[in-house]
Amino acid sequence: MASGRFPGKSADVAINWTAPSQGRPLCVNGTPWILYLLEECVENIWEYCSVVIGLISMFCFLLSTIPQVYEAYRNGRVEKAMSFGFLIFLLSGDLTSFAGCYLTSQLPIQVVTVVFYIFTDLILISQFLYYKIKNSSSRKNPALKWVCFMWCGTGTLALLALPKLIIDNGSHLNTQSPASSKSVEITGYVCGYLASVFYLCSRFPQIHKNYQRQSTEGTSYLLFALAMMGNGTYGLSIIVVLPALKGSKQTFIIKHLAWLIGSLGVLILDCFVTAQFIMYRKNISAKSSALRRIPEVEPLLSEEEELTVL
Repeated sequence: MASGRFPGKSADVAINWTAPSQGRPLCVNGTPWILYLLEECVENIWEYCSVVIGLISMFCFLLSTIPQVYEAYRNGRVEKAMSFGFLIFLLSGDLTSFAGCYLTSQLPIQVVTVVFYIFTDLILISQFLYYKIKNSSSRKNPALKWVCFMWCGTGTLALLALPKLIIDNGSHLNTQSPASSKSVEITGYVCGYLASVFYLCSRFPQIHKNYQRQSTEGTSYLLFALAMMGNGTYGLSIIVVLPALKGSKQTFIIKHLAWLIGSLGVLILDCFVTAQFIMYRKNISAKSSALRRIPEVEPLLSEEEELTVL
């Protein structure tokens, strides 16, 4: 399973290596660290570049939401800047991506990565709801802060334990009958397709929100810039490996077509978001200039009058 936000390993690339228990040859000439970390047999420069670019893509996605978390904390008005639809679609994409990971028995590193995505999504949604309730209330509510702390703490503990539970309980999927295993795998790939659709749909609410406000203030451009880098490098990692494929290139493209369309689609939509940041930056600058031009309020009494009164 792979998606624009969560690229997975390709069975076509790893076809040269299988476990020794199956009676097949080991990966003798493969790159050791890739074999150990990703269980892929990389024997040429094309496959090596594809794996490295894929890891860069995953790293970009890992970092993408962190700047927005900080921007929301610094600004304190995230409910005015972010679209709730954007956050919900992003979470839906990560949840279906997680389901695809589980059903297709992906590697532990991929399970941990997608759980981290879900964790950052929940932080963004929690921040959104917290500031929306806080800023809409006319008085301070100390209980709200404690509820948020308890929610984040409970969610953190649950998500830390989740990868191990999934990895331990997911091994039974490999012992099922061929027909049942095929059905589960197909379901996993359907989840991957849905994830791509959710990621693609996530940009439209935010683009509309920016257009309504005629501003991008309160949102971090690094969120979209890193997503663009992640989607671009993901597509490049698939294209780079084509010369090294031992199987049918057409079959490989068909298997990855939905995720390529999703990645390129999100990349194009993020270009529109980038254009909004450039266009509406003038509005932010004009607003800041207007605030600086506001004259200071003159004191009610001059210094001499103050002395007289005293």
